[in-house]
Amino acid sequence: MSNDRITVAIILKPQGIRGEVKVKAMTDTAEDMKAFKTVHIDGVDYSVLSVRAQGEFAYLSLKGIADRNSAELLRGKEIEVERTDMPDLPDGRYYIADLIGCTVVNERGDILGEVTEVTPAKTDIFTLIKDGKSIMFPAADGVISEVDEQHKKITVNGKRFKEVSL
Repeated sequence: MSNDRITVAIILKPQGIRGEVKVKAMTDTAEDMKAFKTVHIDGVDYSVLSVRAQGEFAYLSLKGIADRNSAELLRGKEIEVERTDMPDLPDGRYYIADLIGCTVVNERGDILGEVTEVTPAKTDIFTLIKDGKSIMFPAADGVISEVDEQHKKITVNGKRFKEVSL
């Protein structure tokens, strides 16, 4: 993924015989998929013809994908959109893509690791790597003190971090 694009969904499977695809949205809700007019899949631009949201899934019809066989070729692919097409987030909210690669430190500045993955959940789960070891922690209340996107740094409360990390 380039820095100019953000992955917003994963194509799960074809839906029906007319080329529609079922996707797992990686946004807050599947309804968010309705905001995108163009998506990118494997370096190819597709115009979005229609979107139906149902729970955490969305069903997309894409220009140029007219039948089930064409849709089948997209199974498992990531759907990306231009960063400029993404809605602005309220204060305190961040795109996962912007958190990957951030250095996590405690309030004393001790490096705890680098964010390699954020698993979306009711309380997002961060995975860090430090000295080849993996550390996971939920972004529970009081754990993350500050996120500095510009400097790629996340400061955590050391005491809370120790209580919740695995």
